[in-house]
Amino acid sequence: MKPGELLLLLTAALNAYALLLIYLRSWLYRVPVYRPMVLNFFLSLLPLAILAGVVVVTAVVHLIAPIWVTITVGAAGLLVWLLALPNSSYLITELNLNHRREDDPVPLWYDIVAVLSFAMSGVVNMVVCVFVVQLGFVIAIFGDSDNAAMRGGWALLLAVLIIVAVSVGIYLGRYLRLNSWDVRSPHRLWAKVREHFDSVAALGNFALFCVCHTIFLWLMYSLIVGPLIDAVAG
Repeated sequence: MKPGELLLLLTAALNAYALLLIYLRSWLYRVPVYRPMVLNFFLSLLPLAILAGVVVVTAVVHLIAPIWVTITVGAAGLLVWLLALPNSSYLITELNLNHRREDDPVPLWYDIVAVLSFAMSGVVNMVVCVFVVQLGFVIAIFGDSDNAAMRGGWALLLAVLIIVAVSVGIYLGRYLRLNSWDVRSPHRLWAKVREHFDSVAALGNFALFCVCHTIFLWLMYSLIVGPLIDAVAG
């Protein structure tokens, strides 16, 4: 099995395991299914679905339309994808275990494993998305014969910028309760941002949050994708 195929297979297995633990929790301990967690799980898969759709639609448009149309469609699709991407890594905010009650019959060890699997499934979903976009960028700019470009500065910069944007998105989602679709109301979105960042302390907390999450997500990206890039680059 090729490294890329193995990554996709293990990603699917991790997502399936995380979802299984959410529902198994309810069946084993006779507690209600925590619906917000299920919703967030499927939102974490949304960027993968959008990216797959962008690839398919762009490929079809490329066959029947001028190159500028293909570029426009692809860019618009990637913008929608980028807005949705923080939904994947947002799952790490569930590690606060805020779904537990004081008298919760579910053992703490179970929730730790379940939520950790849940959170890491989102991180891995993000990693796969970034790698696919990075690979597409390299092929589009350098061609499919320059394998070493995957290790180049432009490919590296793209991955870093996406991960920084994801960290910002996680913060906005957790602390300002903003969603990807809130861009439809830019005035309301800007009002919430301006109200939140009304002090130096808020800006400092935002900066520290983004730095810590960016470093963590970059390390996870490098750990998972690094060997794959080496295999692609040859």
